[in-house]
Amino acid sequence: ENYQPNIGIIGTGGISEFHLKAYKHRGWQVSAMHNRTRSKAEARRDEFYPEAGVVEDYREILEDDTIDVVDITPHPEERVAIVREALEAGKHVLSQKPFVLDLDEGAELAGLAESNGVLLAVNQNGRWAPHFSYLRNAIASGLIGRVTSVDFSLQWDQTWIKGIEAFESIHYMVLFDFAVHWFDITSCLMDGQEPQRVYASAVGYSEQVYRPPALGSVIVDYPEAQVRMAFNAHTKMGEEDVTTVVGTKGTLRARGPGLNDQSQIEVRLEDGSVDVPLEGCWFDSGFQGTMGELLCAIEEDREPSHSARNNLRSLELCFAAL
Repeated sequence: ENYQPNIGIIGTGGISEFHLKAYKHRGWQVSAMHNRTRSKAEARRDEFYPEAGVVEDYREILEDDTIDVVDITPHPEERVAIVREALEAGKHVLSQKPFVLDLDEGAELAGLAESNGVLLAVNQNGRWAPHFSYLRNAIASGLIGRVTSVDFSLQWDQTWIKGIEAFESIHYMVLFDFAVHWFDITSCLMDGQEPQRVYASAVGYSEQVYRPPALGSVIVDYPEAQVRMAFNAHTKMGEEDVTTVVGTKGTLRARGPGLNDQSQIEVRLEDGSVDVPLEGCWFDSGFQGTMGELLCAIEEDREPSHSARNNLRSLELCFAAL
């Protein structure tokens, strides 16, 4: 009833702002922070949790018996070793996405969590974006029958990555760092159907301001269904993000100028149609959702829906595309 977890955060870079904002909004306690650049951790502490401690070495967080859950945000190359140490220290872990760069390593970490009696979840925050959350729950409830097709069509402006080597150095940045959310939501929406084949393509062009190809497309074939993704990450004017799910008993469609701005779901069924208004946005609801589901799973002593093992199914699709 009064489970009050204590959270430590390792890595206070750009994305951590959204983590901390969500935790503060929910009234969750963050008591320790670490960053390689100490001043960055101090700035985040001052902004969100003035009472929290800033530690010189992240292992101080792992050795602190008062901390139950560790939120680990660095890039995958550095993150895997930290996740392993945290699990060995008996901490529940929320890992940033993409979870791992190697499926065997991911399976090993999932096994390590199980053998240490702790939970390992992945910050696939898109699952709790209001439109994706509605689609997941509507499909799981059988509202539109069996899903026969999903179409994702996104035109957005990601030119902000220009000059940021961590992103510019990822050749398939669109299909990997960005589309991992769409591979993940595909796994959720197609739950119970087994993917057979994945086709993918990426194309760059000379007018781009960053190195990685800005255009990408993916087709995932199932025995009796297909998922199609179309991406343009260099759309400076007229951004749009549309998701259409067709089932044997109806159609669901979400549309907006961007992933963070989806105001309603169109529901079209044989016995009537309705437009369902949505509240919240991805970058608030999503980060509340990932930590919230992990905390509920800890309290209820069950596997979180975004567990490491569950997330490996999404990464299988992503890596197949790459």
